[in-house]
Amino acid sequence: MPLKDTIDAGIKQAMLAKDKVRLLALRSIKAQILVAETAEGASANGLSADQEIKLLNKAAKQRRDSAATYQEQFRSELADTELAELAIIEEFLPQQMSEGDLVEKLVGIIQRTGAKGPSDLGKVMGVAARELSGQADGKRISEAVSMLLNNTDF
Repeated sequence: MPLKDTIDAGIKQAMLAKDKVRLLALRSIKAQILVAETAEGASANGLSADQEIKLLNKAAKQRRDSAATYQEQFRSELADTELAELAIIEEFLPQQMSEGDLVEKLVGIIQRTGAKGPSDLGKVMGVAARELSGQADGKRISEAVSMLLNNTDF
């Protein structure tokens, strides 16, 4: 079932349950889907699964960043709302990789690319971002790659 249909069904359930936070988060996702579908150069067949995951990752990142900003400004009520919406968005994302699995995959990518040190970060990140898209957050990937390249005895 396409993401749009799943979101529509979720909106109906949230309306019936009078769950305002869930309804707000799902409507936000639906709005982003509609914008992406009507954007110039968009496919007439709707969004691909990859595009849907990118859209959800972008929405999740926005919520994380907003929550962090609100926490820095001691606005816990707004941060709580953002975190609640983030939890709802994450329900639609694929399962994230564990730290151990991420490091294992990155070690393989580093060995395949022949990276030797921190100067090869870009080369590794290009491959890692493509292969691990949707399975791990870009920030987590970047931090793990930096740690591995700085500690070259893996």
